Amino acid sequence: MGHGGDALAELMTDHREVEEMFAAIQRMTGGGQELRDLVDEATIELVRHSIAEEEYLYPAVRKHIEGGDRIADKEIADHGRVEKLLKQLEKTDTEDPKMSPLLQQLMDEVAAHVEDEERNLFPMLRQACSPEALNDLGDKIRRAKSLAPTRPHPAAPNTPPANKLLAPGAGLVDRARDFITGRGKS
Repeated sequence: MGHGGDALAELMTDHREVEEMFAAIQRMTGGGQELRDLVDEATIELVRHSIAEEEYLYPAVRKHIEGGDRIADKEIADHGRVEKLLKQLEKTDTEDPKMSPLLQQLMDEVAAHVEDEERNLFPMLRQACSPEALNDLGDKIRRAKSLAPTRPHPAAPNTPPANKLLAPGAGLVDRARDFITGRGKS
């Protein structure tokens, strides 16, 4: 969940972890509990990552990059599409014929988002911010991920200040549900 380093290193490590989870999902030949566990793990990581970006990265983009509002709004819209897919996957049985197309759509959306962030957004932010500012941002992102929800909440606010106020409470409830059900413990 927390890797260390500046904000961009932290987020890129998250990206690699999710890519590994997706690769494991693609290697699977069946469904069942093993697939559900992998989908849950990917969901947990994607939700935590998205919340942290929405709470801290995108406000920094708005503040430090010319045209940052437009860029941040686009990234948040990307997150909204992913979160809706995650909610659909959460409700879909692994044996349902809709599962495979939903997973592929999720993987495609996430891959496009990651590519855009790493190719365009991250270099602009690295150029606009001091190393100290990026390190501070990395600390905030790690803290946000530790308190973030672990389940998709597509109707929840995704911009400050409301997201910063509500996410920790939703995260607490999600982590309690996860503990009781054993979700995310594989």
